[in-house]
Amino acid sequence: MIEVLFLAIALAMDAFAVSIGLGAKQSNTAYSSSAKAKAMLLRLALMAGVYFGIAQGIMPLIGYLLGSALLGWLASAAPWIGCIILVVLGAKMLYEAISGEEEEEIGVEDNTKIDHKLMTTMAIATSIDAMAAGFTLNLLAVNAWMACLIIALVTAMFSFGGVYLGRQFGTWLEDKAEILGGVVLIIIGIKMVL
Repeated sequence: MIEVLFLAIALAMDAFAVSIGLGAKQSNTAYSSSAKAKAMLLRLALMAGVYFGIAQGIMPLIGYLLGSALLGWLASAAPWIGCIILVVLGAKMLYEAISGEEEEEIGVEDNTKIDHKLMTTMAIATSIDAMAAGFTLNLLAVNAWMACLIIALVTAMFSFGGVYLGRQFGTWLEDKAEILGGVVLIIIGIKMVL
């Protein structure tokens, strides 16, 4: 279960980084210390936790189900395939964090209203990698349904807290979260073949 917890933390880092960015945008709003602003911040943190948590829980389950269908054909190479998937995902996270580049910009403008449609889009965009990582759940000695629930809960907590951290400290934590997530994915991937 420790591997699942580390995997959950690593997969949560994309959503955590986006949540920090969402919270940082709130620090730029007028009257940011008013009761209305605090209520809006709580609403945003709850939305981030729910949307990112659900997406991060469902996507690895999809990857797990697709992977279990293919596992019979790939049984002898499965640990190597899992290792490659996690190392590539980890390297991608490291590259994006260090270079400052992203495949597609997920951020929002200061004047953009954060609604359910935008949160759904951001949740899907941040959880695509989790679907590929879900394949590796077939290679761990865990209950995949429980693992996906843990991933969802960890992501929800990180996303909720990320909004408040971003509000308090700005965006300087975003890249550090991505780096941590990338390193953890690479370590788990290498451990699969050792």
